Amino acid sequence: MRMLFAEIDTDSEWAVASLGPAFLAAMLRRHGHEAAFVRIGVGQGLAELQAAVREHRPHLLGVSATTRQWLRTRDLLGALRRAPPDPAWPHPPTIVGGLHPTFAPEDTLRHPGIDLVCLGEGELALLELAQAIDAEGGIPAAARAGRIANIQAAGGPRPALRAPFEPVDALPFMARDLLDERHGVVHIGTQRGCPFPCTYCAARMYDQLYAEQGGPAYGRRRSVENVLAELRALRAAGPLNYVIFLDDTFTIHHPWVMAFCAAYGPEFGLPFSLHARAETMTPRLLAALAAAGCRHIVYGVESGSERVRRQVMQRSASNARLREVFAMTREAGLVVTANYIVGMPGETLAEMHKTLALHEVLAPDDFGCFVFYPYPGTALYRQCLAEGLLPENHLELPAVHSRSILRQRDVSADDIEAVYARWTAVRAEAMLRRMPDATAEQRRQVEAAVQAQARCG
Repeated sequence: MRMLFAEIDTDSEWAVASLGPAFLAAMLRRHGHEAAFVRIGVGQGLAELQAAVREHRPHLLGVSATTRQWLRTRDLLGALRRAPPDPAWPHPPTIVGGLHPTFAPEDTLRHPGIDLVCLGEGELALLELAQAIDAEGGIPAAARAGRIANIQAAGGPRPALRAPFEPVDALPFMARDLLDERHGVVHIGTQRGCPFPCTYCAARMYDQLYAEQGGPAYGRRRSVENVLAELRALRAAGPLNYVIFLDDTFTIHHPWVMAFCAAYGPEFGLPFSLHARAETMTPRLLAALAAAGCRHIVYGVESGSERVRRQVMQRSASNARLREVFAMTREAGLVVTANYIVGMPGETLAEMHKTLALHEVLAPDDFGCFVFYPYPGTALYRQCLAEGLLPENHLELPAVHSRSILRQRDVSADDIEAVYARWTAVRAEAMLRRMPDATAEQRRQVEAAVQAQARCG
């Protein structure tokens, strides 16, 4: 079976491609199937997708879609299906996986041009589907009938979920030709699942999705040796210059992190970055990370209001703890980034301004600020739906982080947009402080670039 994975960009083309297809392609190839990749950039569209289908002649076309990617994915696959087929190769069946179809499968499948969705983890599900396509061609009867676990067909019943893949070390390393990595910067995941109960994040919902089946827990972590083995393979293929660990919280389970640092530092010593939570950080852990090569840590601060952070977001760190950890991180010589969210359900304007105030105190080297968007599957999505905060057509609206879609009584979308505009100004001011000798034209260019980035949300 020959499969084509399409990465459909929505905002920019500099970011790494979705990791899911790289895992899936590696599994397919291990079992003798073929996998190809095409990236549909922001300025590209149907013509480029058709050209890739003509070139690779896939038996199955797949897309991994977040909610941000969903509308463009829907439109492109619909346009492909409506277009006259190539006489030499008819339209292939399509499958969409990832966060959005996992938590909104029926809505995904009601759109023309989408035949199948993959719910949750996909390696073994896609392999079984590929074997059935080899045997039957087209969309196999077992998929239509919901008999392939994790694979749901348009008009078909919801399938069962198979248990998470075990042992996770037995997964093949990602097929790097599907990631579009550049300049020796590589991306690694050491774990699947997240134990924290953040209400706005879909990562936690994978754990809940599998817990509802009554089977094994979804959360798993690779062994230190398995991670090092992948890094050795990447170094051999070269170049290997910088490692970005993509785990939601790399600093879970200190014995694992300490063992990793003790092994990685002497053997590689390459700079790396990671995501962490303030609750998990200690001076000893920071020292070990820095000695091993860590250069950059991203922390989710999210709000300057402890009420919002604890009651709405289900995050327990206090402002005092955040101040302490940011200071420790700087003292360890690391670059620190803070992420913030504004416009949460029930958040007041005063609380949004508390976040700006906390940012001034934390003084990170960089930051990201996002207007809250209720992702399907999350606890806050269900809350917003139950409280009537979502417009009826919310699934048809772009998932952007620059303007709120919530219909709140005390805070309007315009109010939230004004706060977001202030964050945009803060970014421009911070950049210009690093350019004290900038000309008027250079300042104008910086401000224009920051505004353009902010509009992408």
